[in-house]
Amino acid sequence: MLTSIILFSGFAGITVFVGGLLANYFNHHIKESPIKYEITHTLMSFGAGIILSALALVLIPKGMEELSLAPMAFSFLIGAILFMRLDQFLAKKEGKTATLLAMMMDFIPESIALGAVFAIDSSAATLLAIFIGLQNLPEAFNSYRDLVLSGLSTKKTLFIFLALSFFGIIAALIGHFLLTDSPKLTAHLMTFASGGILYLLVQDIIPESKLEKNYLTSLGATLGFLVGIIGEKIV
Repeated sequence: MLTSIILFSGFAGITVFVGGLLANYFNHHIKESPIKYEITHTLMSFGAGIILSALALVLIPKGMEELSLAPMAFSFLIGAILFMRLDQFLAKKEGKTATLLAMMMDFIPESIALGAVFAIDSSAATLLAIFIGLQNLPEAFNSYRDLVLSGLSTKKTLFIFLALSFFGIIAALIGHFLLTDSPKLTAHLMTFASGGILYLLVQDIIPESKLEKNYLTSLGATLGFLVGIIGEKIV
């Protein structure tokens, strides 16, 4: 079982690095044009849709299933407030890492859940790993753009993405060994992440993805959410 957890969580994580490589190729080999600009923003909104689907279909339902009202609301608000403060700090530093934060807040809790689910239903865990990997591609693509715009070099950005790719394996192993018998703790983690993700989506990611007189960005978000629906239905 450990081999399966490592392999599937590794697959889900490596798509972070793959998304960064695709973004690097797109930035350096595709000429600047209005179409390129529209594609970039549509991918941003597509990633936002996938993140929102993970929040609405995976993270929050898990919290509602395991937690009563007061603990669930507490975890959700703590996540939102903590990431509001972190966002304020990054704004003072003129950083552009909201998409990266949202990706990690999505990726880590789901990877932890992936490790816990493997002990119960390996087939469902396999599909969940595919779903997480699919989410990470557009999210990493958008995060690469934000980090490069904030002044980080290409090499450093790709190195960060490569390192983050292994976080999924670590998180899945933690989930398997520590949280298999702790559904409430896992639910708190997911609800906490939901609050932070929702704040970042409304405050930073969705506004940045919007273009005037362009309707593909909104369609991109809708299609991203549809991907989440399909993934959840399959699982």
